[in-house]
Amino acid sequence: MRDERLGKLARLLVEYSIGAGEGDQVVVSGGVAAEPLIKEVYRRLLGVGAVPIPQVALPGVQEIFFQHAKDHHYEKTPPVLRALYEGADAFISIMAPKNTKALAAVDPKKQQALGKRDKALQEIVLGKDRWALTLFPTDALAQESEMSLEGYEEFVFAAMALDEDDPVRYWREKAGEQGRLIERLEKADEIRMTGPGTDLTLSVKGRKFLNGDGKKNMPCGEVFTGPVEDSAEGEVFFGIPVAVGGREVSGVRLRFEGGKVVESSAEKGQEYLNAMLDADEGSRYLGELGIGTNYGIPRATKNILFDEKLGGTVHLAVGRSYAETGGTNDSSVHWDLICDLREGGELYADGELLQKSGEFLGYDFG
Repeated sequence: MRDERLGKLARLLVEYSIGAGEGDQVVVSGGVAAEPLIKEVYRRLLGVGAVPIPQVALPGVQEIFFQHAKDHHYEKTPPVLRALYEGADAFISIMAPKNTKALAAVDPKKQQALGKRDKALQEIVLGKDRWALTLFPTDALAQESEMSLEGYEEFVFAAMALDEDDPVRYWREKAGEQGRLIERLEKADEIRMTGPGTDLTLSVKGRKFLNGDGKKNMPCGEVFTGPVEDSAEGEVFFGIPVAVGGREVSGVRLRFEGGKVVESSAEKGQEYLNAMLDADEGSRYLGELGIGTNYGIPRATKNILFDEKLGGTVHLAVGRSYAETGGTNDSSVHWDLICDLREGGELYADGELLQKSGEFLGYDFG
């Protein structure tokens, strides 16, 4: 059963998410633990005539870099690595950590410096518009989620709709219902969200909402845009913890004036929060407003790939906008934080109630 679902996932990624075809050069990156999925993707790429280029990361290599890298290692992306990205036609990235806390002791300023160095690589990937990010269940991720490995595999595969007879058809139908929501949101000038510790308004006037239908992330299930950069006003509480950079950040509160974060605090991970917000001029402004629609994800697991898609939540990213949305904020940071509206929260578009306590009114995402 597991092998069958991995085969379905490989088909989704290759034929649906990136639409690989004859002669396409596709970089397939992932950790050693993702070997079964990497092989399935490799096999599927060859089957459609593409040219797979596997890039497998060894456990511990990142830690060695942060321990021993000199100042010049943070200054310029290696030209050979940049050439690989520039020459590729598409990218499939598979998260499969063996230790989610491996970078917990690393200075977040070093992590931010590496992010700044490789910002151009992110721009290359986004510019090609043929990329997919997914996850392979590992013991470390299961432990982080407080599940057995078997239970976590079931959780992951269900969120990706891999138990459906035809997952591709499922995601296409999901895209259609999300398209209806997008039609309403793109008519709106102002979005407001309220809930415990949260009362935030922002403008989406003239901005484009994108349909998160499995073409870029798997699992997916979201609609998102780049809010008007100077429009966010009010406060927001992010009650869902996130695991990032080898550490947990939770209980984040942000207050906005004129679109900028003017006050911030975290119950856990304050140092990392400060490093992200102080990274550059754009890191205190919002680059994304996302609305989760995946009710096949039953609960948060401290993994942003899943948690930001949770039906009944809204996520906001400080930092870089996606240019396709019309957003113009520029930053080396793009960090998603999740606001849970499932208990007493409300979401409005120009005063019209769209969602109450996590349930959409007039839209079927079950």
